[in-house]
Amino acid sequence: AEGEHTLRFSYGGYLKLWIDGELVFDKWRQAWNPGTGIARVQMKKGIKHKIRIQWIPDGGESYYSAKVLSPIPDADLHTIKFQSEAGRNIDYYFVSGQNMDDVIHGYRELTGKAPIVPKWAMGFWQSRERYKTQDELLNVVAEFRKRKIPLDNIVQDWFYWKENEWGSQEFDPERFPEPDAMIKTLHGTYKTHFMISVWPKFYEGINTYKHFNNKGWLYKRNIADRQKDWVGQGYVSTFYDVFNPDARKGFWNLLNNKLYKKGIDAWWMDASEPDILSNVTPAKRKEQMSPNGLGTAAEFLNAYPLLNAKGIYEGQRSTDPDKRVFLLTRSAFAGSQRYAASVWSGDVASRWEDMRTQITAGLNYSMSGLPYWTMDIGGFAVERRYEYPDETNLKEWRELQTRWYQWGSFLPLFRVHGQFPFREIFNIAPEGHPAYNSMLYYNKLRYRLLPYSYSLAGLSYHK
Repeated sequence: AEGEHTLRFSYGGYLKLWIDGELVFDKWRQAWNPGTGIARVQMKKGIKHKIRIQWIPDGGESYYSAKVLSPIPDADLHTIKFQSEAGRNIDYYFVSGQNMDDVIHGYRELTGKAPIVPKWAMGFWQSRERYKTQDELLNVVAEFRKRKIPLDNIVQDWFYWKENEWGSQEFDPERFPEPDAMIKTLHGTYKTHFMISVWPKFYEGINTYKHFNNKGWLYKRNIADRQKDWVGQGYVSTFYDVFNPDARKGFWNLLNNKLYKKGIDAWWMDASEPDILSNVTPAKRKEQMSPNGLGTAAEFLNAYPLLNAKGIYEGQRSTDPDKRVFLLTRSAFAGSQRYAASVWSGDVASRWEDMRTQITAGLNYSMSGLPYWTMDIGGFAVERRYEYPDETNLKEWRELQTRWYQWGSFLPLFRVHGQFPFREIFNIAPEGHPAYNSMLYYNKLRYRLLPYSYSLAGLSYHK
């Protein structure tokens, strides 16, 4: 058929597409969270086109698939269709205004204001996947202070628990022998805040699983299917049901007793889609989330991150009403801003094209009514060539990290995160190197601009 043909790819590794000698697709993605992409090509009936696809594996597992979609008929080009499995009525809201600020103000009148974040949250955050021990984390913060590099928040990513105890909300005593003392040192000696990653996930058989399961607070399908995750030998797990208000209260009580009382300053609510089992179809995810406390996932699915945030926000405010809540969540829903939830864009790749697309993503997201957005500055997933780079790749790595850091310093939230190589500026380049000097300059510029940035945070609440 004549018209615009769409080529849809799913891939891990490097994938390039040429049509008639013109490069129209050039991407890389890690296999454990595969990439999807499309290329649109105009074709005329009766004319042959030369198509060349190059796929290069990268890592222990790589693959690609391709699907060609025929042109959309002219009659359907400007048609929008809605369908619903639940079959309930839908209410539409139209918010008008003289400008986008007016429109967003109206949106927040409907869905709730965004509380002003703690001032420290607008400073610099250092994170990586992951600090594996208590000493490793403390040594990184000590190095920041020794070098006089501004730092407000150090982040502990996942897997601080024992391998087979995901959902215990307890530190592994062999690697984190004194978490209370660690947090006290961060607060007292280094004047640094501490954010911790918490998933709504429970391994079958652990004590917290048994408690939640006996209360009827867990989804059952993934347990029945015996589906295992990717950790070690693989473990069967499930998530708690946020649509059950008692389960939300129970989850907060667990976090409060196991973590918050130690002095946690902020929560990283990861995998809040919910990502019960990675890389499944929407239909499978709905199976995994049904039934829930409100009915079925056909009716209630995408609101999971909203209610997950609600439970933590209301729980902390009831426990400690004089302390501001701060949440970082991987997904959001209309109204998430009223629960002090910020969002980052997930596991983007350490590639120039990913950095470029983050600009578009951030601008579009900022018009959604949720003011606090960030990303993995430097990209999360890394090509093998950067892990132990030669001189050429090391030069590009430092350039990529520096450029990303520069523009990231102007985001609502200034957060560096990623897999190995380590992302602290002194691990990217030595002191005195142009990359080091540039990142240090933009870090300090962030703080010089903080009165302006924080005023905008106030404006986003009051207007």
